[in-house]
Amino acid sequence: MNETSTEPRVLIVDDEAEVADVYALRLRDDYDAVTAYGGEEALDAVDETVDVVLLDRRMPQVSGDEVLSTIRDRGLDTRVIMITAVDPDFDIVDMPFDDYLCKPVQKEDLVAAIEQQLAASRYDDRLTEYLEVTSKIALLEAEKTETELDASDEVTGLRQRAEQLRVEMDDALSEFDDFEAAFNEISRHAE
Repeated sequence: MNETSTEPRVLIVDDEAEVADVYALRLRDDYDAVTAYGGEEALDAVDETVDVVLLDRRMPQVSGDEVLSTIRDRGLDTRVIMITAVDPDFDIVDMPFDDYLCKPVQKEDLVAAIEQQLAASRYDDRLTEYLEVTSKIALLEAEKTETELDASDEVTGLRQRAEQLRVEMDDALSEFDDFEAAFNEISRHAE
């Protein structure tokens, strides 16, 4: 957790300054919102004081995928929400993000996703993995046909892991009032 402010620190990363600034404006009343205008700036700005990173995926020079990989390689305990116009494909299965929202993102969905990640960070790694796995399943279900999903060993594995985690975490999830329903209400893909 950010030690310099009582508000959680949210790093907003987008190579389009206007987009990053709009998100920062939307979030500044509730969070210590800081911006980075590209992957290189993000890598300079992200450290142990950042609670959540809102990360654009498609950026020149240093992509969001590269920033995500570097954050994980550094071992930083920060939550990463991809916020991007890149439609998800099966490549997301192995990506270590915590959530993935497709642009445009409404303020309510953005705040809800941040709040869920902040709540998850206070619980054990199983909840973190559960949120990651179910986010990927929801994204792929929105983008792919049932036939494509059924033919994918990766999706089958994700679904099995989600069920296994759900069983393991019954007690942890009972602490959240309608947590799963709230999680599923967030619009993760463009309408």
